Amino acid sequence: MRAWFWLGALSLAGALITRAPDVTGLAVVILGLAFAKARLILHHYLGLAGAPSWRRGFDMVVAGFCLLLAALALLA
Repeated sequence: MRAWFWLGALSLAGALITRAPDVTGLAVVILGLAFAKARLILHHYLGLAGAPSWRRGFDMVVAGFCLLLAALALLA
């Protein structure tokens, strides 16, 4: 139930951020929210909380992808 609450809260925060006048500067914040949501889904809904090595691997891939997108957003 807590995971569901946090997914809703992070989605609401993302929706509120997009209402800001300059969204391009907030791309890193939006990617951070997306990373947090991905971790919640992977850990709680897909059951990776009980498989530490798989969880770590998925976390590294998702983090790397978010960092790559953040770097591209900052370069643009």
